[in-house]
Order: sequence, then structure tokens, then C-alpha cells
Amino acid sequence: MPLATKFVFHRAEKRILMEIPVLIDGHRDAPGLESTFTENVSARGARVISVRRWEPGEPLKFASRTGEFRSSARVAYCQSLQSEGFAIGVEFLNPKGRWVVQSPK
Repeated sequence: MPLATKFVFHRAEKRILMEIPVLIDGHRDAPGLESTFTENVSARGARVISVRRWEPGEPLKFASRTGEFRSSARVAYCQSLQSEGFAIGVEFLNPKGRWVVQSPK
């Protein structure tokens, strides 16, 4: 009997705990801008709290509330929270402007 292979996922970048006010838009079933915040961030994405359930792979628009940063993005995952709402992993696809974490050069 073959042994089961176990894969371990390691992030390319460390996430930093940081609550940043953001705007997300593009939910296919519940259109409209949602004003929310991040739980943690990296140069390539963020974990965001949402009142909506999102599907992995779903496209969205992401922006800082200050307007200094915006990006088209995709949902990497959506987890139901013990309280109300969902935590979504957001991967930036086309970042523009100044984000709180910069990619190493």
C-alpha cells in the first residue's frame, strides 16, 4: 500500500499583523462597495474581513481607504469566522500606488 504524500504550504512572504481600513468591490451576488479592514498584510496580498461569502478565484477590486493604493485582485480562500462574517485571502494582481508593505527588490 503506497504511503500518502503530505504537502506543506509555505508562504513566499511573511504576513504582518496590521489592521488597515480598505474597500473591496466586485462580489457577483451582492454588488456594491464594502468598507472593511485587513487582519494581516504582505507585499502581495492581505487577509480581509468581509460580511460576504466569496468564492476562491473570484475577482475583486481592492483599495486602501486613503486612496494611496489599489489593485485588481483575486480571492485565494474564504473562511467562515466563529463570529459573523468571513476572512478572505486576497492576492494582488495589478498593484498601483503605495501599499503598507513593499516587495523586496
